[in-house]
Amino acid sequence: MSDPIQVSAYKTKKTEDLFLFVPTEAGLESLADELLVMFGEPIHVIDFELTPTRKMGREDAAKVYEGIQKKGYYMQMPPSEKEKFSDITPPPEHLDNIF
Repeated sequence: MSDPIQVSAYKTKKTEDLFLFVPTEAGLESLADELLVMFGEPIHVIDFELTPTRKMGREDAAKVYEGIQKKGYYMQMPPSEKEKFSDITPPPEHLDNIF
């Protein structure tokens, strides 16, 4: 089993639903300046313990874990328009004919 990693999550005002995950110990200082310029001003969201099997809101924890292990960070991109609308539940059938 993989060892847990203490992770800090950041968001940005620049792009909605864009998140950056970095090891808490390394912090943002270990990231390339170009990456931080592209990301925008980081706003700290939360610190948590990450394992490959942890349940996460939108991203697969194993992908995040692997990205942090390989690159030292993981960037979660915003959902596509299709993904945004796929989360919407359809109306109940009895409301389909109200017009």
